[in-house]
Formats: sequence, C-alpha cells, structure tokens
Amino acid sequence: MKRIALISDNHSHSADEIIPFLEEVDEVWHAGDIGSLESIDAIKDQWPIIGVYGNIDGKDVRAEYPLNQVFHCEEVKVVMTHIGGYPGRYTKRVYGLLQEEKPQLYICGHSHICKVLYDKKLELLHMNPGAYGKIGWHKIRTILRFTIDGSDIKDAQVVELGRR
Repeated sequence: MKRIALISDNHSHSADEIIPFLEEVDEVWHAGDIGSLESIDAIKDQWPIIGVYGNIDGKDVRAEYPLNQVFHCEEVKVVMTHIGGYPGRYTKRVYGLLQEEKPQLYICGHSHICKVLYDKKLELLHMNPGAYGKIGWHKIRTILRFTIDGSDIKDAQVVELGRR
C-alpha cells in the first residue's frame, strides 16, 4: 500500500506550506509547472518525487523531469504528463499515448482545475490536482492525496490550501 500526494502548478511557489499535508504520504507526484527546482527542495529532502515538466519549466527542470512518466505503483499502471486534457477532451498526443499504454490512472496538470473523473471508454481514472501555486486564474489552491493498495485507487482527498 502506498499513500500518494499529487501536486501541480506551483509556478516556483515554495512547497514549505504543504509539508504538513504530506506527513502521512510515501511519495509525492508532481504533474508539472514546477518553475524552479529550489521551490520543491523541502519535498525532495523528505520524499521521493516522480514528476514531469510543464510548459513554463526551463532547461533545469526539463533536465531532471521528462515530458511523460509511465510507471507502475503497486499493481496500477500510471501515465502522467502536464498538458493532456481530460475524458472526452484529450489532446491528440495524449489520446494516442493512453491508447498505447492502457493505464488504469492518467494524471495531468496545467488547467489549475482540480478534477477526478472516470473515463468509461478508456477504462481509466483521471486525476488533476489543480494548482497549489499563487499564479493563475484559480481561486482556491489544491492538492490531492490518495492511496494505491494493490490494484485499488482509494481514499482520495482534496486538500484546500486557501485562496490564491
């Protein structure tokens, strides 16, 4: 069993304030738009991070994190990217990736809109944690926490961090 914190779109905003919400997790997954690597140092010092780069990320972030991550957590295959859309509105690139990889969990960021949706057609769960940074049009900053236990994705929680 693994407890996951899913974060995105901090746009260089320090991770220090989200540390109390990460205390019970085993891993942190970042869906892109990190901004500066220093902004997530507090996380990297305490937890493993699996991440992707986003559209605002420069060469330093892109050197450390790829465009896509395809991996397994427990018995769940995961595809993560920054820009990809959501069920019924995927980008062409991501739709092809999802058809090829056939994940049970698809994660993206970019929209700053927290969403958890099931795609019946592709038989996958889509998660977007919203944004925990202060740049963007979102009103409430959010992250997601959830558990992967074998092949089950469960106990999802939206953590609201306050107004932008």
